Amino acid sequence: MKSRAHTDPESEATQAFVSLFRNARFEQLPAQVVSITKDQVLDFFAVALGGSVEAGVPEMRDLVLEWGGSAQSTILWYGDKVPAPHAAQVNATMAHALDFDDVHEDAIMHPGVVTIPTALAMAEYIGGIDGREFITAVAVGTDFICRLGLATRPGESIHKYGWHLTTLFGYLTAAGVAARILGLDETGITNAIGIAYHQCSGNGQCVRDGALTKRMGPGMAVRGGIASALMAKRGISGARKCLEGEAGLYRVYHGGAYSRERLLADLGVRYEGVNVSIKPYPCCRGVHPAIDAALTLVRRHGIQPGDVRRIVIYCGEATYGLLGVPLDVKARPRNFVDAQFSLAWGVATAVARRRASLEDFGPKAVNSPDILAVAACIEVENDPALDRGDQGMEPARVEIALKDGRSFSEQVDLPTGTPGQPLSRSAIQLKFQDCLAHAGWPIPRSQADNLLNFVADLEQVEDVRALIEAASLPQLTADGQEPRLGVGGGVRGGVSCC
Repeated sequence: MKSRAHTDPESEATQAFVSLFRNARFEQLPAQVVSITKDQVLDFFAVALGGSVEAGVPEMRDLVLEWGGSAQSTILWYGDKVPAPHAAQVNATMAHALDFDDVHEDAIMHPGVVTIPTALAMAEYIGGIDGREFITAVAVGTDFICRLGLATRPGESIHKYGWHLTTLFGYLTAAGVAARILGLDETGITNAIGIAYHQCSGNGQCVRDGALTKRMGPGMAVRGGIASALMAKRGISGARKCLEGEAGLYRVYHGGAYSRERLLADLGVRYEGVNVSIKPYPCCRGVHPAIDAALTLVRRHGIQPGDVRRIVIYCGEATYGLLGVPLDVKARPRNFVDAQFSLAWGVATAVARRRASLEDFGPKAVNSPDILAVAACIEVENDPALDRGDQGMEPARVEIALKDGRSFSEQVDLPTGTPGQPLSRSAIQLKFQDCLAHAGWPIPRSQADNLLNFVADLEQVEDVRALIEAASLPQLTADGQEPRLGVGGGVRGGVSCC
């Protein structure tokens, strides 16, 4: 189904997306879109449950319990029933806490951490929402938030104005998803998005400062978006021309620098969900090409950490500035944030341990002698040939020189997990199991298996509340103690580049 923007070129873009939110049907979704949406849902549950006790999550849960209110939707893992906007806020926060959630590299966007907690909270609020409607709402929301980000790519640097795009565009997206599930008409959806636009925020300073507000941003967005849809349902109006109006988002927030073509091309026919990546490593996506290159070298040539004399990581200018320097901090991280945003740490971990897992990026890991010894051999250099500007993820090349005089080099342009080489469903299931082991109190195996089965057959699920029940636990353990917090390193202040 094509939007009205294709029959009326002068139509303001907001209405094209409103039409898609209102009229999209599961039967019209390409099979590939359904498949990746199910992968996103499984990945969401993995990273949310894995992040359930990370810093900021228990505190946010305690705060919403203190606020009280109607028992409308569930906080995953904990099992508390709270107002729908609050449940979605905590669930989005826990899913973003590990910096392990899905990503659209070109849009610089984490779509699942906005669309899925919104859809879950509203499905429980409404009741009786089946898997087909759930998939459709998530797929349309993913397309919306990714197109919003893609449209900012040409011209000026997307970082010029300092926005954190997932949070900024998350308000509008959550409003659209929530309004769709509420069954609002086009006027209602327009109002919901307009009300959300009045709240849009989210800056990148938290990334530079390593503040916990980074992981809180998507939760703030989904809370605001759901509240906007509920306000619209009660007849409250919002701005109609949120995107391209004289005071619309692209003029106010981006100085008018955007591409209408990238925003609207093939809307309702091509869904950007097919370009979403599932992360294999819990760190900034820009580190992943270098990790892949290092893992290839150590496995192909049987390189042991003690064999290494020198490692040089070559990268593009943007990657170098964010992930390469200052090298003394990147090679000897002060905290979890430094490790998560470090080419040197990611490559040193790959060489020292032949992996890059959750336990390699926590507060305890930054003091690991084996990784630090390899990191001390690393240099990072900018290679202009690897610069990509605002045209997508930059490649990385890793050169390892050995003490016996041999030298090996490997370049990775697109890392594991990208649409061209996606993680298999079985690999995502392994990630799911690893993340569950990282939680404060693992979900019982039978319950975890139920959740896996529900997601695998999501289009057959009659009521999405079955997934929520499978992803939640009683509030106390069998011995009456609160679940242990900080397991797996007790992440502090983890952030991501998108």
